[in-house]
Amino acid sequence: MTKNIKYALTSLLGIFSFTLLAQEKLIFEENFDVTELNTEIWNYEEGDGCPNLCGWGNNERQIYNRDYVAVEDGKLVITAVKDGEKYFSGRITTKDKLEFQFGEIEFRAKLATGQGIWPAVWMLGADINEVSWPASGEIDMLEYVGKEPGMLYTSLHTPKRHADNANTQKTKIEGIEDGFHVYKVDWNKDFIEFFVDGTSVYKFEPESYDSETYPFRKKFYLLVNMAIGGNFGGPEVDDAIFPQKFYVDYIRVKQHAE
Repeated sequence: MTKNIKYALTSLLGIFSFTLLAQEKLIFEENFDVTELNTEIWNYEEGDGCPNLCGWGNNERQIYNRDYVAVEDGKLVITAVKDGEKYFSGRITTKDKLEFQFGEIEFRAKLATGQGIWPAVWMLGADINEVSWPASGEIDMLEYVGKEPGMLYTSLHTPKRHADNANTQKTKIEGIEDGFHVYKVDWNKDFIEFFVDGTSVYKFEPESYDSETYPFRKKFYLLVNMAIGGNFGGPEVDDAIFPQKFYVDYIRVKQHAE
């Protein structure tokens, strides 16, 4: 191959790559580079879920309180503690403020660890108040339960398959508890694929696209929280682990530009 041909091919590849990048539109970027949570985007969810969803629907032990959500050194920090006989933690959402349909969602996070801890970054259908769960759909981009060291859960809840029968991939990742890792989800009208540090860990392609099987062709919103105990995270909780901190460095959402 001559030098001129090589140069031409390199130029074409560069143009092609630039075009692909140009087609991606950044619609949301949260770097937590302020001193407090931006409540124009984020909501605090507080309490124990009662009276409508006591134990947050899963017999969880924590009471959510905004005092356990902080922004420090450019990171979101959710802290879980035991105070007396009660457990406290934090949960935030973008419901009614940032809701979007399809996209590439990427975030960098450092897990809390220990028996009974259950940090998560996930999404719920924006129509949940109208149709309830699981008809709303749920996309669990990161779930970790401290009772299973080294394991990561990526799950999808639908009317057809939810709770213990959800579409789930459990992946063993050595060193997942060490430092920060990058998580990404590619969500579109045909499939949802999950990545950790650039490696695909689960791809869901349904057998059909009806609302029972794939309720993911509508707007969703973001949630970040750390539960304690419950049917999934527990039931046992090791009180010696507290306090525990769950860190999120950034969250970005990109979409294909129209």
